[in-house]
Amino acid sequence: MSHLSPSQTSHFPLYLAPMEDVTDPAFRMLCKRFGADRVYTEFVNADALVRDVASTTRKLQISEDERPVAIQIYGREAESMVQAAKIVEQAQPDFIDINFGCPVKKVAGKGAGAGLLRDVPKMLQITKAVVKAVQLPVTVKTRLGWNDEEKIIVDLAEALQDCGIKELAIHGRTRSQMYRGEADWELIGQVKNNPRMHIPIIGNGDVTTPERAYECFQKYNVDAIMIGRATFGNPWIFEDIRHYLETHEHYPERSMRWCMDILKEHVEASIQWIGDERKGIVHSRRHFANSPVLKGLFDFKQTRIDLLRADSKQEVFQIMDFIVDKWG
Repeated sequence: MSHLSPSQTSHFPLYLAPMEDVTDPAFRMLCKRFGADRVYTEFVNADALVRDVASTTRKLQISEDERPVAIQIYGREAESMVQAAKIVEQAQPDFIDINFGCPVKKVAGKGAGAGLLRDVPKMLQITKAVVKAVQLPVTVKTRLGWNDEEKIIVDLAEALQDCGIKELAIHGRTRSQMYRGEADWELIGQVKNNPRMHIPIIGNGDVTTPERAYECFQKYNVDAIMIGRATFGNPWIFEDIRHYLETHEHYPERSMRWCMDILKEHVEASIQWIGDERKGIVHSRRHFANSPVLKGLFDFKQTRIDLLRADSKQEVFQIMDFIVDKWG
């Protein structure tokens, strides 16, 4: 097991953001293959982990091939977060990441995730307790603040650093924004360029193109970039961005057949991971139905509907082959 700082992984570190129902082992391994320097698990509910809920403990499954890997936990009480962190430590990830950024109501509305942006003393209490309880490096992912009137990230970053965390990832939106509007990288840059900050700062939000990734590294001086929704149906985005950062040229265009083969591979891996064909297809649907390679195809609407309705591997693959024949 290795604890790698951003500078040790690559000159321009690119991380796969933790996303519920997305960053399972099947998808993490695909992104790793295409150059993700670090991957994160789906977030793990601390209370459910302490109660030994099977669907939650399953999220702790990591492999040597995906290192460095972080397991992310969330909760609203220091006691359960400490217990969960100790359980996670036994799974031997490279990092334990604390989620203080999830904006969805069922998490933030109950005082966990981004909900703790409304109770900073409690957020810091949880962070200190977790850092003290484990030997592994502890990192945090959060947002700019609760809303436009409370963008507290510059001061909050210093306070989290004082708790002993090793890195801070910042999504450039407030909780109130959810995923609307544009990510504010200026504030991320303020945190990174604060002379009192000495831990690595990871920027997250709206990095969808190689050009934008390059701009974020150059303009805001972040130590790494975390990519989330732009990876849907597009695990090779890491390869595209890496190629551009290192050569200032775009990666050669891939064929539709090649892209469909990768998406098929993901469907196969999802089915194997979940252990049920239909559930595996439903689970991977957001990827193969929303892949950027399918955007802008003429007269594609009905085919996309068919793809979303297909619930057998044979049917999905037949539609993918039809796409290649018609639009490839």
